[in-house]
Amino acid sequence: MQSSFSRLPLGLCLASCLLLSTQAMAQTSVASPAPTTALASDSVYQVNATLTDQNGRAFKLRKHLGKAVLASMFYTSCKFVCPMLIDTMALTRQGLTPEERAQIDMLLISFDPQRDDVKKLKSVALSREVDSSPWTLARTDVSSSRKIAATLGIQYRLLSDGEFNHTTVLVLLDRDGRVVGRTQKMGAADPAFIKLVKQTLGTKASGS
Repeated sequence: MQSSFSRLPLGLCLASCLLLSTQAMAQTSVASPAPTTALASDSVYQVNATLTDQNGRAFKLRKHLGKAVLASMFYTSCKFVCPMLIDTMALTRQGLTPEERAQIDMLLISFDPQRDDVKKLKSVALSREVDSSPWTLARTDVSSSRKIAATLGIQYRLLSDGEFNHTTVLVLLDRDGRVVGRTQKMGAADPAFIKLVKQTLGTKASGS
């Protein structure tokens, strides 16, 4: 027995199939809206800047949503304070357990983007052995650098000799990108700051 569908004119069959397909696509679109994540009003990630990391990959700050972040700003031609800052970040991370380290990103953003290109960022990352995850060394445009510095509470000023006078600080961001703590102790891990990091991650400091 032939189906009744086979006796319909070809043009009518095609039109019917097209209509059903369009309706199905419309239903799918309504049923599955694109997910959005609202940012906290005081989140650093409200700065909608495009950054580039040491591997030439572009990203937005909000890519760090869902993880705590140890963040700061630096410039690659800095000879003393900035290397000490990187070492302090590494020492702070060493004060965490492996499970805690997996929950936190390390972010350094240049405030000298006119000179700090991707090649220079990569060179510093390799020489300081911070070229792999969870470390990111990044640059952006001059205006965005200023905006990010303001949200982190970092000040910097270019001197006549090409060096910078700048705040040297390690800033802790929570999983929503909000500033929850800072330390200006450099050259060694700050026990009080590590305790705050653990509290932010929902773990306990040893001996507490």
